[in-house]
Amino acid sequence: MLRPGFAFRVEARDGTARAGRLETPHGSVATPAFLPVATYGAVRGIAPPELAGAGAQMLLANTYHLHERPGEDAVAALGGLHGFTGWRGPWLTDSGGFQVTSLSDLLEIDEQGVTFRSPVDGRRRFLSPERAVAVQEALGSDVAMVLDECRPLPEPEVDGHARARAAADRTLRWAERSLRAHTRPDQALFGIVQGGGSEALRRASARATAGLGFDGHAHGGLGLGEDRGRRAELVAAVHDELPEEAPRYLMGLGRPLDLLDGVAAGIDLFDCVLPTRNGRHGLLFTRAGLVRIRNARFRADPSPPDPACACTTCRQHSRGYLRHLLHVNEALGARLASLHNLHFTLRLLEEAREAVAAGRFDALRRELAGVLETPAE
Repeated sequence: MLRPGFAFRVEARDGTARAGRLETPHGSVATPAFLPVATYGAVRGIAPPELAGAGAQMLLANTYHLHERPGEDAVAALGGLHGFTGWRGPWLTDSGGFQVTSLSDLLEIDEQGVTFRSPVDGRRRFLSPERAVAVQEALGSDVAMVLDECRPLPEPEVDGHARARAAADRTLRWAERSLRAHTRPDQALFGIVQGGGSEALRRASARATAGLGFDGHAHGGLGLGEDRGRRAELVAAVHDELPEEAPRYLMGLGRPLDLLDGVAAGIDLFDCVLPTRNGRHGLLFTRAGLVRIRNARFRADPSPPDPACACTTCRQHSRGYLRHLLHVNEALGARLASLHNLHFTLRLLEEAREAVAAGRFDALRRELAGVLETPAE
C-alpha cells in the first residue's frame, strides 16, 4: 500500500496495457510515463520550464553522482531536489547501485554492501542498503529505490544461474534492510525485482519482494543484452506475481519500441538517458523513423527535423540548420536535438495513454512498430 500523500489508481485497461495516475506530494503523474534523466539534478542543457513544455511530469536524479558531487547534505541545505534544482514536480532517485557496479573498479560486494573506488577522486567508498536510503532521504525525492545487486545479461555459461540466484537473494535481503532503514513518511520506497534472464528466478524474486509491502516495484537488470522478445516474456511473467494496485517501473529503457513493449506488458514508469544522448549525437526519433541529422544530404534541407512534430525545434528550425549546429559543435544544436527527442518520447507515452483509454493500444503499436526504428533516409 502506498503511504499517506501517495496514491495510484488504474483508470483504463486495454488487454494487459493500462493507463492510470500516480499521486505524489509534489504533483500528479499520468501513467504510463517517461522520466527524463537528470543525472546531476539537471537534464543536460534543458531548463525546467523547457522540460515542462515538452511534457515532462517527473524527473529522475542519480543518487550516486549527487552523493559524490555536491553531496546530499548540500542538496538538503538548499531545499532538497525540489529547491536545489527548481523542478518543483515529482522526483524519483535511483539507489546508486548500478552506477557503482558499472563505473567503478576494485569492486567488492558482500552481505554488508558494496565497496568500490570512486571514479571522481580514487578514494575508497562504501555503499550499504541503509546508506543508500539515507542519501535518498536527504535528497528529498518523492520516490526512492532500494539498493540491489544487478547482474549482467547474458549471464556467463559457467555458474551463471547460481550467480543470478545469489544476487537476487541478496537483493531481497538488502530490500528488507532498506525498509527497516526508511523513515521519511513523505517518500515512497520501491523494491526491485532481480533474477537475471531466468523466468523462475524473477518470479520468485517478484513474489518475495511483493510480500515485503513496498509502495511500488521495479524491474531491474533488463535492457542489458537480452532481446526484445525475451524481455517481454520476463516482464509479463513477473507481473503475474506483483500486486495490481502498485505502480510498476521498468528501469533504464528508452527506445520507442521498448517503451511500447513495456506499455503492452503493463508498465507504468520508464526512464532512460537515450533520448538526450541520441540527440547530442545527431540521432533523431521521428514518425518516419530514425534520422541521422549529421548526414550530408541534410546540409541544405529546409524541412523541419520531423514534419509531424510540434516541438519548438521542429516549429522553428530546419534540418540544414540543426545539422550545421551539430557539425560545428555549437551547444544549441545538442539542446535543440535533445528537446526534440524528449518531446517525441513524452508525446509517444501520451499517445499510448490515450490509446489505452480508447481501447486501441494494439492498433497504435502495430501502426508504429514498422517505422519507429527504421532509417527514414
